[in-house]
Amino acid sequence: MALPLQDQALLDGVLQGSAMQRRRAMAKAITLLESTRPDHRARADALLTALLPATGNAFRLGISGVPGVGKSTFIEALGLHLIGLGHRVAVLAVDPSSSVSGGSILGDKTRMEQLSVNASAYIRPSPSAGTLGGVAEKTREAMLVCEAAGYDVIIVETVGVGQSETAVAGMTDMYALLQLPNAGDDLQAIKKGVMELADLVVINKADIDEAAATRAQAQIASALRLFGQHGNPEHAHHDLRIWHPQVIQLSALRSKGIDRFWACVESFRTLQTANGQFHARRQQQALAWMWDMIHAGLRQRFAAHPAVREELADITQRVAGGRLPASAAARRLLGRFTDAAQPAPPSSTDS
Repeated sequence: MALPLQDQALLDGVLQGSAMQRRRAMAKAITLLESTRPDHRARADALLTALLPATGNAFRLGISGVPGVGKSTFIEALGLHLIGLGHRVAVLAVDPSSSVSGGSILGDKTRMEQLSVNASAYIRPSPSAGTLGGVAEKTREAMLVCEAAGYDVIIVETVGVGQSETAVAGMTDMYALLQLPNAGDDLQAIKKGVMELADLVVINKADIDEAAATRAQAQIASALRLFGQHGNPEHAHHDLRIWHPQVIQLSALRSKGIDRFWACVESFRTLQTANGQFHARRQQQALAWMWDMIHAGLRQRFAAHPAVREELADITQRVAGGRLPASAAARRLLGRFTDAAQPAPPSSTDS
């Protein structure tokens, strides 16, 4: 199906425009993808489908960590290092949205002053809008636009304020978790689920307290072994075909250890490609993305359905007041939703 002229211009701009045209087309394309208008969504789907053959060639790296761990400083140092190696780097930085106003700080461009003005880098801050894990709903689609535009390393920075971080691990090829040097002193504060997701744990600001950083490195490495190597069998640590999560130290502010970090990333990619896990992970993520969108769409349609809305307020009050079991309430509302969706039986006059 042919695209409208304005969208064909966006497609051409992303794929083969000059540097300035490409950046402008990328910004417009991602803005279109982020729109909630139904007509924009239809255009966005067609544009994304047209871009798809040019995607999939980048390495997708997820970065998370608590506020204050130095994510933006680390990403800027890493980005500049990668550009020095000849890569083109896109950073999708997700800032926390206000739960009251929906507003977002969108400050990552100001925190990455050198990277943001580099011709080989593209930084796109976007609000999380309350999405679980702090990852903006449209981040997956924005990644595809960046890949189609020729960026070969895509970095996704998450909010990292305590929500589930499974979202970023579910859309990237490698998930790196940043920790502070004193993290090892209080391992129970580190969520087991988040640690199990990490392919690489990075102790940043290691130059501030080298003894604490070394202690944290040993304790976190020990904890990762106890967590069971990403669910692999107990003796999987002897299998050289399987990636084992590593813990390294660095100082992003001083740009010390960035080369070692990237060496770990390249080792991970080489091993995962050789054992088939890289391609398998991408396939699983694509299918999970599809089902995520189906679940989100069904929930929106359910909440907006007239038959459901008719009873929702009353049933909600009865459940909250302890007069109706939640399970019975859910089945009743689902029944209204599915019954209303069923086609009416043919009447005797239809024959």
